Amino acid sequence: MKKLLGPLAVLVLAGFALAGERIVLQGSTTVFPIAQRCAEEFRRLHPEVNISVRGGGSGVGIAGLIDGTCDIADASRPMKEKEIEKARRQGFTPKEFVIARDAIAVIVHRTNPLEGMTLEDLKKIYSGQITNWKALGGPHRRIVVVSRDSASGTFETFNKLVLREARLTPRALYQASNKAVLLTVAKSKGAIGYIGLGYLTGEVKALKVEGVYPSRETVLKGTYPLQRPLFMYTRGEPRGVVREFIQFVLSERGQKIVEEVGFIPAK
Repeated sequence: MKKLLGPLAVLVLAGFALAGERIVLQGSTTVFPIAQRCAEEFRRLHPEVNISVRGGGSGVGIAGLIDGTCDIADASRPMKEKEIEKARRQGFTPKEFVIARDAIAVIVHRTNPLEGMTLEDLKKIYSGQITNWKALGGPHRRIVVVSRDSASGTFETFNKLVLREARLTPRALYQASNKAVLLTVAKSKGAIGYIGLGYLTGEVKALKVEGVYPSRETVLKGTYPLQRPLFMYTRGEPRGVVREFIQFVLSERGQKIVEEVGFIPAK
């Protein structure tokens, strides 16, 4: 009888160990749809686990990881050295997981006749040197510069790859999410913006950059110039249910979800 109860007791105790456990993910709005879909699937496998997924931007998620208000930080940029040092002062070294790859798509209104531009053209637009589409062979129309807010990892990556130390024009309209950028550009004939590949829809027109369209194929070939990895960070080596969730995201099913929501699997 004791032999029969042994395995059953182990299963019951394992169930109690997971019951009531909670995972909080916070950060990048680019990573948000991946995190949300993976959380939904993980809940189906582990209904006893409570998972909360919040946005706010990469900087917000990383700050939450450091101060202990979230278990996993979603980020569309690498952690900065000063953030890592701050985490170490809190008693842990962040563990980095590359969970997907992304292309930053440059978008304009669907009626814009331009098909593409160079990185230098983009720099001149976002630094305020070019203010009218006519300068690039387009219509005589003022350029409405749309940017992500400063808490965004997409903002930081775009500025690093495109502006390269130049200052963003003070005329830029800041938006809090990829979706907000897309909607703003879709409504304004003069607008230009940038979003993660997974947010790209027919509501806007994606431009070639240096002659290359943003796509899964051009990212994998390395030919599209505005590409980056997407991350999840944990408070040191993950344990328990947090470790199980990270393993799920990196599993075959998790990477399939990455593809289903419009991004490129990490492996």
